[in-house]
Amino acid sequence: MVTSDTTPARTGADQQPQARLLLVDGHSMAFRAFYALPADRFVTTTGQTTNAVYGFTSMLVKLMRDERPTHIAVAWDRSEPTWRDEEYGAYKAGRADTPHEFPSQVGLLQELLGLLGVASLSVAGFEADDIVATLATRGRERGMEVVIASGDRDTFQLVGEGCVVLYPGKSLSDLTRMTPDEVEAKSGVRPERYRDLAALVGEKSDNLPGVPGVGPKTAAKWITKYGSLGELVAHVDEITGKAGASLREHLGDVLRNHRLNELTCDVEIGAGLDDLTVDGWDRAGVNTLMDNLEFNTELRGRLFAVMGEEEPGTASHDGFEVELTVLGTGEVAGWLGAHAAGNARAGLAFEGSWGQGGGEVSALAIATASGATAHISPALLDPGDEAALAGWLADDQHPKAVHDAKGPMLALAARGWRLGGLTSDTALAAYLVQPGQRTFALGDLCTRYLSRELEQRASDAAQLSLDISGDGGDPAEAADQAAQHDLAVRARATLDLAGALDARLEQRGGVRLLHELELPLSRVLVDMERTGIAADRAYLDELEAGFAVAVRQAVTEAHRVVGREFNLGSPKQLQQILFTELGLPTTKKIKTGYTTDADALAWLAAQTDNELPVILLRHRDQTRLRTTVEGLVKTIAADGRIHTTYNQTVAATGRLSSTEPNLQNIPVRTEEGRRIRRALVVGEGYESLLTADYSQIELRIMAHMSGDEALIESFGSGHDFHNEIAARVFKLDPTEVDGEARARIKAMNYGLAYGLSAFGLSQQLGITPDEARGLMDDYFAQFGRVRDYLHEVVLQARRDGYTETMFGRRRYLPDLNSDNRQRREMAERMALNAPIQGSAADIIKVAMLGVDEALRSGGHRSRMLLQVHDELVLEVFPGELEEVTALVRERMAGAYDLRVPLAVSVGVGADWHEAAH
Repeated sequence: MVTSDTTPARTGADQQPQARLLLVDGHSMAFRAFYALPADRFVTTTGQTTNAVYGFTSMLVKLMRDERPTHIAVAWDRSEPTWRDEEYGAYKAGRADTPHEFPSQVGLLQELLGLLGVASLSVAGFEADDIVATLATRGRERGMEVVIASGDRDTFQLVGEGCVVLYPGKSLSDLTRMTPDEVEAKSGVRPERYRDLAALVGEKSDNLPGVPGVGPKTAAKWITKYGSLGELVAHVDEITGKAGASLREHLGDVLRNHRLNELTCDVEIGAGLDDLTVDGWDRAGVNTLMDNLEFNTELRGRLFAVMGEEEPGTASHDGFEVELTVLGTGEVAGWLGAHAAGNARAGLAFEGSWGQGGGEVSALAIATASGATAHISPALLDPGDEAALAGWLADDQHPKAVHDAKGPMLALAARGWRLGGLTSDTALAAYLVQPGQRTFALGDLCTRYLSRELEQRASDAAQLSLDISGDGGDPAEAADQAAQHDLAVRARATLDLAGALDARLEQRGGVRLLHELELPLSRVLVDMERTGIAADRAYLDELEAGFAVAVRQAVTEAHRVVGREFNLGSPKQLQQILFTELGLPTTKKIKTGYTTDADALAWLAAQTDNELPVILLRHRDQTRLRTTVEGLVKTIAADGRIHTTYNQTVAATGRLSSTEPNLQNIPVRTEEGRRIRRALVVGEGYESLLTADYSQIELRIMAHMSGDEALIESFGSGHDFHNEIAARVFKLDPTEVDGEARARIKAMNYGLAYGLSAFGLSQQLGITPDEARGLMDDYFAQFGRVRDYLHEVVLQARRDGYTETMFGRRRYLPDLNSDNRQRREMAERMALNAPIQGSAADIIKVAMLGVDEALRSGGHRSRMLLQVHDELVLEVFPGELEEVTALVRERMAGAYDLRVPLAVSVGVGADWHEAAH
């Protein structure tokens, strides 16, 4: 780590800070970052590896914070040969190939540096350390302090008066400050003689062989004795022993090394020192890039903290100031009347717990537009306060902003309260602005959109008593005050953030989606989560026991086949057994050997007669089913029902997801999955479950959006849709289409809607990529408008930077213009997928709102329970089946007017499986 004081020295009578020049060897430090952080943990959804970018940026932030430079430059190597290559053809030969995940990150780093206003420099024919040496020399001549960050030991020769090197150790944050004394302690020679030492010892990474048998200690001893390499060469005949003979034999290598090790200090760079100040950085551009790289805001916050003083025209904010009033018994009604009676929006924050269909509010804070903020404890409310607060919360005439409101709404409902007037949920708003983000935490959003840090609650009660209550204060009281302040800050931050996101939503066309779809839907989801679905506990226990037996049986069979016991869940052991002991064909190469994932096992099962891959697949399948059942059992509430939690901000396409348990993860096409669905049953007092889902909704949307008349006509033919398409593609009569032809076209139909490539289709159908490409050509020969539509979707998205659903939901795909082929192709698949999948997600949401409204307005007691993919599950009250079935069909079919009408299939039964259709 940096061990000495890094505060810039002050010089002169006026005590102004001395200019400090920070020079970074870009490739050297980026490579250090790449190997310091695991590549597989830093990968975006588009497949871009980001470990080098993240690590380098983190290191740069630390350098800027600790060194406080007035001038910065990052020097980069180039791909062209340098003067060293021209002199010595084997220079750097034999180096391992650069990891394929690294080169694309250099471009991203240079893009980030450009947005930060930091100069990126490279010169044809020279290496990065030549640029560093040139600028260091100029800086010292001007009287600047020079700090060099590099993992290249050749830079040690630059160390001296006014110049230090920060050399990385085991981690990026472990930077040793190499002063002349440190260089001597590490190498045995002073900096001015380090080049001499390196010439004798050689540099393996540069393919510069040193003198055989001569290590750093011997070399340092010779240089110390004779004073320099030149003097050593002049007295080379005096060196005795094998080392001396070896030196004389390899003297030519030593002299060549000495020439190549010299750093060029007069490179024509094209930039002067005055060009290296940091100014005019692009905060919005940095935010966008970091969003695209899916970085968390911890790094972003640290970066903005060191850049904040540099941004022109922006005030510095450490957090959120609040004028807090802690309301006691009998004070709530008066405060609301004085501060929250108007129609200006207020920000709310809640403390408590929620989930599993219920919850409890232990405290809430209200931040008003006028600046007044109150903290309220429901436990202290008297009847008058309770009525006043409940009325204010429910009043649609009082606009409110809440962060991630669905959870607090659950807790409020459990108390009998309702939240009305919600004009912004800042989590939902941020999701609509940038759906690809990894997190929508309030603190992250404040950093991103307000450039302010959300204050964190202190945890040490003793420290709190000193900070808040003063010496001798009660730690518990201090902790309470800190919690009250923290909640008030969250309310204020939510209010401020709502305003910033309103403007972003307006820019990105998301206002209607928020107010007409996502916010109303959150209320419907609250009701569905509170209701839950009844579960047959005894049946689930029986299922779990059966799957457990199947798992144990698979383990026994696998051990029998191999002839010994082993861990079926260990990839390392499976690799050893499958590919070494059994000699099965090797699968895709990965870092740890050859993959043993499900696709690989299925491929092995098809390629060989060995029964082990089949057993392993069955073991995984039964284990997964057992885990699913165990998850269901664990989440059965006291009322005998399962209350899943729906998430609106997880899937970038707009699809809902569910957790605790994930009901969308229950398989529907296997007998085992259908057995699990039998465990979810109609509840007491109700007549049946009703399921309703869309038939081939993605294909209907594709027909609508493409306008392909042949595809539209196929839906109206009266024949099986996939059979009709197969007949057209293969030029057959519909009666002549066999199962294989139908299966191929079905895969094609859905594959196009999901952005499937020819290679992906070949993998799915077990045919060659050329056959798959031929199949796609035949398909497009019949449905040319589909091909044109898919082509235009990508072109339009590349022009706009985003795709858009029929409802205006955008998905931003900056990688469509990436120089990296893998990232670009993945973004293209997303561009093909997002409009169709997103439109389907929007349609089912509109249908849910319509069904909910129809049930309420009709006074029905039947209720919606679940939404899974394109399916709704309702619980029907006795005597309402016919009317509810009709209204569900009507509202679902009428959710959007497509050129191909939406088709709705309905089923009824005592359990979810029986109600299938």
